[in-house]
Amino acid sequence: MAGFLKWFFVFISEMLKGFAMIFSGLWNGIKQIFNIKNYIKVFKSYSTDFGALGWVLSILAIILVAAVFVLIGVIIIIAVRKYIRFRHSIVSNEDLLEEIADLQRQVLKMTKEKDEIMAMKVAQMGIPTSGALSLAGVGGDMSAFNAEGAEGAAAGETSDDGIVQTADRRFSRLMEVDSFYRTYTPPEYDNTITLASLCDTYRNFACSRMHLFYEPKTIRLFIAGMASTKLIILQGISGTGKTSLPYSFGKFLQHDTTIASVQPSWRDRTELFGYFNEFTKNFNETEVLKRIYSSSYNNDINLVLLDEMNIARVEYYFAEMLSILEMPNADEWELDLVPNVWSTDPVNLNRGKLKIPQNVWYIGTANNDDSTYAISDKVYDRAQPINLDAKGVAFDAPDTAPINLGFDHLDQLFREAFDKYPISQETLKKIQQLDLWVIEKLRVAFGNRILKQMGLFVPVYVACGGEELEGVDYVLATKIFRKFESLNLAMLRDELRELVNYMNKSFGKNKMKESIEYLERLQKLF
Repeated sequence: MAGFLKWFFVFISEMLKGFAMIFSGLWNGIKQIFNIKNYIKVFKSYSTDFGALGWVLSILAIILVAAVFVLIGVIIIIAVRKYIRFRHSIVSNEDLLEEIADLQRQVLKMTKEKDEIMAMKVAQMGIPTSGALSLAGVGGDMSAFNAEGAEGAAAGETSDDGIVQTADRRFSRLMEVDSFYRTYTPPEYDNTITLASLCDTYRNFACSRMHLFYEPKTIRLFIAGMASTKLIILQGISGTGKTSLPYSFGKFLQHDTTIASVQPSWRDRTELFGYFNEFTKNFNETEVLKRIYSSSYNNDINLVLLDEMNIARVEYYFAEMLSILEMPNADEWELDLVPNVWSTDPVNLNRGKLKIPQNVWYIGTANNDDSTYAISDKVYDRAQPINLDAKGVAFDAPDTAPINLGFDHLDQLFREAFDKYPISQETLKKIQQLDLWVIEKLRVAFGNRILKQMGLFVPVYVACGGEELEGVDYVLATKIFRKFESLNLAMLRDELRELVNYMNKSFGKNKMKESIEYLERLQKLF
C-alpha cells in the first residue's frame, strides 16, 4: 500500500508539473509578446545600420504590428460583448418561459373558479348538475350557456309573440327621443318658398349671418344633388367651405346638422350606428343613430355630416347604408339593430329594425391627398359629387333670417321641377349619342343609375335658376368623365382631344365648359 501511495503521489506531481509548465509557458509567452523594453533594445541595436528606406520600412512595420494587436483586441471585445448579450437573451427567454408558465397556472386556476361559479348558478336555477355537465361535455362551450342565462336573467321571460318582457332599457337615448316627441309641437313651415328663392335666401343668410360666401352655382348644385340622391360628397381643397356648407344650411333651416367626425379606425357600421354590448346589455347609441331615429318623428330636413369621410374606407363603414339607399322601394329601407324584441324598446323600432326616413340626407366631405383613401366607383355612382375648388368671393347681402322648411314642401318642389323642367328630347338624344361614342372609343358606359340621377338632378338645377346644359355638363364631368382616371390616359390623348371636339360640335362650342376643362386637365396630367 505504501508503494502505491508513493507512485500515485509522484504520478500526480508529474502531471501537475505539466499543467504548471503550460500556464508558465503561456504566461512567459504573453510577457515576451508585450516586452516593450526588449523591443526598444533590439531596435536600438539594429537601427544604426538603417538607411532612409530602412527607417521608413521599420516605422511601417511597427504601425502594422500595432494595428494587428489593436484589431485582435477589438475582436476580443466584440466577442465578449456578443457573448454577454447572448447570455442575457437566454436569461430573458428563461424569464419569459417562467412567466408564461405562471400565467398558464393562473388561467387554470381561473377556469376552475369559473366552473365553480357556473355550478353555483346552475344550482340556483334549479338545473341538475349532471345536465349542466352534459351541456359542457357535448357543446364544449359553457360561455354560450352563460351568456344565454345572463340575458335571460336581465331580460326576463319571453312571451308567445317573441317579445322579451323586462323592465330594463337598452336604448336609453332613443327613448329620450320618444319622451321628447310626446309633447312636441311642430313649427309652422314656410310652404310658399320656391327653389330659386330658397337658393337666394340661403346664400344671403350664409353671407349676412354666417359670413360665408358661396357662388349661386354651388348652392344650385347642392339643392339639385339633394333631389337626385341621399348621399352628397363635397370634395376639394381645404378652406373652400366643404364642412361649412351643410353646417350653415342646418342653421338656415333651424335644425342643426349632426356632425360625425370619421376616424381612420372606422371599419364597419358599428362606428356609425352603434352596437349592442352583450356584457352591459345596453345598446351603445351614436348621435347619427339618434338623429335618424328622431327624423322618423318630424317633417324637418335632417342632415348628417360625415366629416373627412374618406380618412377611412367609405365602402366599409357605410356599406350597409349604401345598399339600403339603393333599394327602389323606400318602405324596405330598414336597418337591423338588434336580433330580438324587448318590451321596453323604443316606439319606432319595428322588431329590432329601424326604418330609414326619407327626410335624412348624408353629406360627406372629402380631401384627396396622401392621408386619405380614394373613394371607389361604388360610392361615387350612388352619390352626387360637388367640387369646391375655390373660395367664394365676398359680397354684400341684406340681413336674412333663417326659415322653417318642411320636407313635404321640399319634396313637392322637387316633383314639380321633374314635371316642369324635364331634360329635352334633343339633349337626351345627344347624351345617347355621346354614350355610344364613349363606349366605342374609350370602353366606358354611362349606366342606367347615372342617367336616372341625371334625370332628377337637371330639372331641379334648372328650377333653382340654372341652365339645362350646365346641369348636364356637371353630371357628365363629375360622374362619367371622372371614370377616365382609371384608364391608361397616356395612350388615349388623341381620343380625349377627339372627345372635346365632338362635344363642342354636338352641344355647341364652349357649352360644356366643366367637362371640357376636366378633359383638358386630364391631358396635361398624363
